[in-house]
Order: sequence, then structure tokens, then C-alpha cells
Amino acid sequence: MRYGATTAVDDLSLSVERGTITAVLGPNGAGKTTTLETCEGFRAPQDGTVRVLGLDPRRQARELLPRIGVMLQDGGAWSGARAPEMLRHVAALHAHPLDPVVLEERLGLEECGRTPYRRLSGGQRQRLGLAMALIGRPEVVFVDEPTAGLDPAVRRTVWELFDELRADGVTVVLTTHYMDEAEKLADRIHIIDRGRLIASGTPIELTRGGRHSTIRLVVTKPFPPGAPDSLKAALGADIEVTQLDELSLIVTGPADASTLAKVSRWCEENGVLPESLALGTRTLEDVFLELTGRGLEP
Repeated sequence: MRYGATTAVDDLSLSVERGTITAVLGPNGAGKTTTLETCEGFRAPQDGTVRVLGLDPRRQARELLPRIGVMLQDGGAWSGARAPEMLRHVAALHAHPLDPVVLEERLGLEECGRTPYRRLSGGQRQRLGLAMALIGRPEVVFVDEPTAGLDPAVRRTVWELFDELRADGVTVVLTTHYMDEAEKLADRIHIIDRGRLIASGTPIELTRGGRHSTIRLVVTKPFPPGAPDSLKAALGADIEVTQLDELSLIVTGPADASTLAKVSRWCEENGVLPESLALGTRTLEDVFLELTGRGLEP
């Protein structure tokens, strides 16, 4: 997919298994939303092939649309409509919808009352958008940033709802800026950057990466120039040192208490004041920063 001189999706190839939760992660501008919109049939790929449930989202839209649910990143409801009205209208468009009252109660939409859509909070709009995506009993549901703006309690409810959908055989494809959400929910994660797939795997596969363990060093002020190379020289050839940002780095390899002591000694010798120094495994955020060099920003 190209927009003028910009290639938003560049020879991207990935698959999603039925009955799973799959997260598509990437920095802003990586091509996530364009990819989902192509799968949903809103955009036609300029090259390549897209199939959802074995169907072409554009040419076979009449067959596909009743079988999928789509939660847009924004919009999808009339500005003057109230949440219950909008949900009941969408339910009436489907042959065998879920009970709107059940979804309203589950997602806390009763609190919206008679407030029109244009006056709902961002979190309330998110919940209504999710309810509209699920009301038709879809086989596949695409959700773009499903918990953005939600309070922790409602966010947990949405997670539970996704777990139940998976248990019922529904396929969920989501994008999210919350790494803990992807790590908690996803059976498989695809990381894309600049329109290309750069990593795929389960959360455990991505965070383990074939290494023994890691040491994460967070400091109080930016590292001195050449810090990663200097620290690697102090630790030895079997150790990899990756700077995540100006205040943090990770040491990967056969890290143990002895390695931890060497890192501490290096800090003392180089005038680096640690804020935290922890031995453990990499987080998904660590992996993401290593691969893209950029963080996820809402």
C-alpha cells in the first residue's frame, strides 16, 4: 500500500490462526492501521493478496462482512445517537445478534444514559465501539486500540471478554500501544516497522530470544558516549549490550550474580549512578525497542 511516495505496507506477509488472539504491534506510522483496514475491506491493496476466512475482503465483501466485526479507532456512530440506540440499530442489521442489554451491562454502557455520542468520553466511545463490533457474533473481530482511554477496571473486563471470545472459537486481531496487554492476551505477536514484518512469535518466544537471561540497567542521567561498547568490553565476548534509550540498557547472555557485580563495578568506574539494576528476563517492551529503536506512543 502506497500513499504518494510513501510505502505504508511493504511486501508484508503474515497469517493469523483461527480461534486465537493475535496482536499486531509497531511504532506510529508502521502500517498497522492500513494493514487492518485492508483486511477489513476498507482499502484495496495495490499489490499482493489478502484473504480473510478464505474470502477477498473487497470482491467478496457481501459474503465476508456478516462474518466479521470491526472496531474502528474512532467514529462509527452517528454524533446525535445515544449508546443504547446505536447498539440496537447495529444489532438489527444482523441475523442472529447478541442481546444488546447483556453487552451494555458487561461493558458498563448504562452509565452513558441519554448522552449523545458526540458528548461521550473517549473511554465510553471505546466501549460502544467494541460492543458494536461484537454484537453480530463475528467469527473474526478486528480491534484497533481496544482499551485506549479505559480505566483499569473496565480494561480488565475487556481482557476477560477477549479471553471468552477465544474460548468460543472467535479469532481476535488487535493493535495496541500497551505492551502488557499484548503480552497478557496474545497467542501470537507480529511486530511491523516501516511497513515490513520484522518479528513474529509467541510472547515467550519473543522475550526469551534463545538467551539465558538479562540484566536491565536504568540510570539517573544519560549514559556517557560509547557506554555499550565500554560495558561489553568489561563483560566479555559472550555478552551482548543493547542501549534501549538514553537512560536504560540491557545486558543479554549468560548473566548471573557475577555479571551483575561486573556491571555494578563498571558503573562505579565510569561515574554512572544506577537507579535500578535487575537480573531477569527481557520484557516485550525491551524486545520492541531493540527491534525498532522506537517506543510505542499512543
